[in-house]
Amino acid sequence: MSASPLSPQRLDRFARHIVLPEIGGAGQVALAQKHVVMVGLGGIGSPALQYLAAAGIGRFTLVDDDVVDASNLQRQTIFTTRDVGHGKATSARRWLANFDEALNVDISDARITPGNASALVSGADLVLDGTDNFATRLAVSDACVAAGVPLLSAAVGRFQGQIGAFAGHMADQPCYRCFVGDAFDAEDCDTCAEDGMLGAMAGWAGTFGAMQAVRVLLEGVSAFGDPQFGKLHILDGMKPGMRTLTIAKDPDCKTCRA
Repeated sequence: MSASPLSPQRLDRFARHIVLPEIGGAGQVALAQKHVVMVGLGGIGSPALQYLAAAGIGRFTLVDDDVVDASNLQRQTIFTTRDVGHGKATSARRWLANFDEALNVDISDARITPGNASALVSGADLVLDGTDNFATRLAVSDACVAAGVPLLSAAVGRFQGQIGAFAGHMADQPCYRCFVGDAFDAEDCDTCAEDGMLGAMAGWAGTFGAMQAVRVLLEGVSAFGDPQFGKLHILDGMKPGMRTLTIAKDPDCKTCRA
């Protein structure tokens, strides 16, 4: 079932967006026409998906090969005890169907590899990566550069999060590999099971990522459309506070160098 982007029903649903001059009706129509690929539906992907769906993004592709575990419920807010043991992508699609039946949703429960990443991101307007290992992140980033798709990469652990926007397909912009280098292609990464994580910290990182996603998607459409490519925002939950770094394009990057 679908609805016109600004049908009376949709106008009422998104009225609080539309009255913002920085978004407006043109921005809301634009969001309804966007396709976002969500890679990872965990502590970051769950709250990000909730707020992007609430923002009226028209189409999602949900990518996660994991199943819901009871330990996820402390921070992965779209899942309930009924979802334990079920695939995250399928459970997330069910949540979206209950939330807004007008959304167009595809899912993949395949593990992302350099071999299949390109097919998953091709044609998207934005990829939001909230996965928990560098090998997957780099595979996604490389595929985004090749496909000319902007990437929001988000990570969280303990009391700290980071969200960066990358557009390595542009001549003057860095990719995620420019940021982390080549040393992390192996699948090794500290996990929240080992280090712990404040659930609300994941929520902060995820919702901040959703806000940055809206910025990227509204570039050239409304005043809020400032993608902030090459900016890495570091969230500190202990202070609390935030600082922003600028990531330089690596002229020797094997993915995005000219």
